[in-house]
Amino acid sequence: MKIGKKTIPIDILTKKWDRFKGYMWKLDPITKGLCFPKKRYLSTYFYCQPVDVVMTDKEYHILYLYHHLRSEKRILFKRKVYYTFVLPVDSCKDLVVGDQLSIQE
Repeated sequence: MKIGKKTIPIDILTKKWDRFKGYMWKLDPITKGLCFPKKRYLSTYFYCQPVDVVMTDKEYHILYLYHHLRSEKRILFKRKVYYTFVLPVDSCKDLVVGDQLSIQE
């Protein structure tokens, strides 16, 4: 994923255990993002560090944006969301709702 001049590697999580775990109990600094396809909600319980969360539709248009989301927070079910990205903190401070993410494979 490319945000401005910064490139962030993304892991796409499709297995149940990986989707459940996310960044739970991760003490090392977060350097890459996670992509949860078809996930319309998120819980940051047991996350040891803050994260940024971006929720997009199928065409990667940003619908919801959460900066510096701390542990033990929940994002309730959101309509029209297709992808949920969990990114390192302060990685999406230049983004606004309505922008389109640049995804490179």
